[in-house]
Amino acid sequence: MPTGATIGILADNLKKRNSVLPISTGGATRWARGLDLPRGGETVIYTGLMYQLIPYIAAMSKAQGKVEDSWLADLVGIGRYVNKVVNISAFMAIPPGSMKETFNTMLANIALLLKKAGVEMGYLYGEELYSGALIYDLGADAVFEEHARKVYQSFKKNKVKNVITVDPHTTNMLRSVYPGIIKGYDLNVKSYLEVLFEKNIQPVREIGGEAVIHDSCVYARYENMLNEQRALLAGAGVTVKEPRDSGRFTLCCGGPAESLFPKKAVQQASKRVGQLKEAGCNVVTMCPICYVNLGKAAGSGIAFEDISSYLVRAYLP
Repeated sequence: MPTGATIGILADNLKKRNSVLPISTGGATRWARGLDLPRGGETVIYTGLMYQLIPYIAAMSKAQGKVEDSWLADLVGIGRYVNKVVNISAFMAIPPGSMKETFNTMLANIALLLKKAGVEMGYLYGEELYSGALIYDLGADAVFEEHARKVYQSFKKNKVKNVITVDPHTTNMLRSVYPGIIKGYDLNVKSYLEVLFEKNIQPVREIGGEAVIHDSCVYARYENMLNEQRALLAGAGVTVKEPRDSGRFTLCCGGPAESLFPKKAVQQASKRVGQLKEAGCNVVTMCPICYVNLGKAAGSGIAFEDISSYLVRAYLP
């Protein structure tokens, strides 16, 4: 894909529409329906819109894959100018409703687990903004920094002090990246997996079985987070199996490349799937990007589940 134009469209969207792939407030907050989460508060669960955006990013990647390395890719530059006026990504990224529901269920499960652990938390609903993770990864620094300050001000406006994140990329943004660009940054940021571990959540049953663990690069290498997820799975009675290149040496799922090089992303994911298959047929992920990218390359004989799906079966009544 034309690198400059593709990054430009995503950066323009973030600057003009507060997200790389804008979705409606209803679509972004639907996962929280029926959970009775209060609005705001000192401690909030923050999705960063990551789980909600994955179906749209996957749909966009599929559309990009069809035009990559073809003459149609040359039209992306024109598309950027059109996108400044009309959000063209809304027409290119239309995921199936079932996929959106899958990721909404993951978020609801995370909130229910935190409640079970005794965590009192709120949610910003329509005021929650995307973390900017993809734009940071793609190097559009000026746009990212402007957006990061906007996200931080949203937290400060709502008097938030403690933020519970739900995915590795958002955790890394708020805990390790934002403090380096925002003067006086004072949010306390923890992943929900860290919170569940610290709260010593107790299982109501052991689900047993084996699961091959695929570590998130971001958790493992940037946030040095390796123990919590393994301890929670062990508490659920799951025998954790380690594939080749696990822990801090985990192999990338290919996700970071999908926006610019869809085919290369699939090649990388296929390589990782091969390693995981050597260790077992049931794989647990802890990042929505890993979940969808590895799943696309999986084929038969291997199944992927988000770690939240394992944990609810063991820790919720």
